[in-house]
Amino acid sequence: MARIWAGTDIGKTHHPCVVLDADGKRLLTRRVLNDEAELLTLLADVLAIDEDVLWAVDVADGMAALWISLLLNHGQHLVYIPGLAVNRASAGYRGIGKTDAKDATVIADQARMRRDLAVLRPEDELTVELGILTNRRTDLTADRTRRINRLRGQLTSIFPALERALDLTNTGPLVLLTGYQTPAALRRTGRRRLETWLRNRKVRAAEQLATAAAETAERQHTAVPGEKIAAQLIHTAAKEVIALNEQIAEIDKLIAAPFREHELSEVIASMPGMGPLLGAEFLAATGGDMTRYASSDRMASLAGVAPVPRDSGSISGNFHRPRRYHRGLQRVFYTSALISIRSCDASRRFYERKHAEGKRHTQAVLALARRRVNVLWALIRDGQCYESEPPVTSAA
Repeated sequence: MARIWAGTDIGKTHHPCVVLDADGKRLLTRRVLNDEAELLTLLADVLAIDEDVLWAVDVADGMAALWISLLLNHGQHLVYIPGLAVNRASAGYRGIGKTDAKDATVIADQARMRRDLAVLRPEDELTVELGILTNRRTDLTADRTRRINRLRGQLTSIFPALERALDLTNTGPLVLLTGYQTPAALRRTGRRRLETWLRNRKVRAAEQLATAAAETAERQHTAVPGEKIAAQLIHTAAKEVIALNEQIAEIDKLIAAPFREHELSEVIASMPGMGPLLGAEFLAATGGDMTRYASSDRMASLAGVAPVPRDSGSISGNFHRPRRYHRGLQRVFYTSALISIRSCDASRRFYERKHAEGKRHTQAVLALARRRVNVLWALIRDGQCYESEPPVTSAA
């Protein structure tokens, strides 16, 4: 057991650090620059007080990466306290003000009293790479969604019929909007010339797309105010979405390569509905280390697919969805469950049974996701790939 506890309130440029002894007395208070030389000086000074120290941080990545790497590289014991937990615990301490030094004190004191905090361990290079790539892909998909929504709004303002007819998540309609944005332009071109124009740009189903666009143009003969400038913005937005699609496709290739190199890739990819992308997100969220989870129940709780009790007084047996969970990990299990319903007979039968029991669609999918946590956890634990049918064993 540690004899001193060091809490660090992670900041972008500086990290306030407070060291407490077993009685909660402050032994050191310092605000250090997020720089390797100063952080190493802090580490040496704390170890000079006592080498048996437990470090605690309230951020586990990003701006805390350098500090965490230094501590782990020097063999220090490090735990993580979520920022929300620190915020709520602060209300139980003296004073109503909020300072970085107080937060660092709370972090150190919580680490001194609690035994249930998550331990931070070194992660392998592949897992870190997958985390960076999947985070980048998430940012790109969010940007694409925002731009598509703006594009829909601009198109609706001048040509609502065309907006209803186009699926802007596909490449073909986006290519169409890079050339034609108004009813008058589509009528001047005509359906046949538009079809040829689309075919020259290798658009799939060019005939159907050209026909649909020409029909919408015939239904609107009114030019709304601001149509000319709106058409220019639509042209630009469509090209931006196409460029984002290309970036996402490229990063998907970058994700697939390191995922296949990971030792657990074959086991994870054997699960129905788990491809390289969801598998990479799973490894990034868990580190690929199942020793962090004592059971599949712990993983299900972290993923937010296990109901938690909400009892009070005479009310018991009241379960509800958790409010605190890993959003990325829940997305992995929920999305893979949706995919497996279409691709796996066993998953589809389980979903249909839950639906027949009266569960809504979301509840049935969450129940399937919960079951899949058990299966994946056991597969990784045993190092075995998923099999749709259990192996047949001959009688002795």
